[in-house]
Amino acid sequence: ENSFEDFEVGTVMRHVRGKTMCEQDNVGITLQVLNTAEGHFNEHVMQQNSMGREGWNARLQFGGLTISMIIGMSMQDTGENALKELSLDKIRLKNPVFHGDTLYAFSEVLEKQDAGREDAGIVKFKHYGVNQDDKVVFEGERRVLIKRRPSR
Repeated sequence: ENSFEDFEVGTVMRHVRGKTMCEQDNVGITLQVLNTAEGHFNEHVMQQNSMGREGWNARLQFGGLTISMIIGMSMQDTGENALKELSLDKIRLKNPVFHGDTLYAFSEVLEKQDAGREDAGIVKFKHYGVNQDDKVVFEGERRVLIKRRPSR
């Protein structure tokens, strides 16, 4: 359980969990946000596309799902004492994610600053997502208001 004081600028964390992306991850959420792009749903087209792969895993995962999965995997180490999410920006989806790819998350502490209150401070993270081949699939920066340790 990391408090504001536990984060040091320059620290890079490899988060413990990984996630293999599957059919259920993509189809349900992608349809809920009314994204009907063929790259997510048309296996035939994607197998003929230079980006696609042969077999059952030629379809792309929805980028919003990649982002939320990487941020979600980082939360155990970067968000358990979060009081407020302040921003998520500089988002880059660097490489495609396909069904069957396994994602891993990393976070770097970029900055710490006073929040003008005694009980919390602001930490700025850079989050990275990589696939099983160590290709970066996501980068983004996140600012979080994080509780300080109680004074004694």
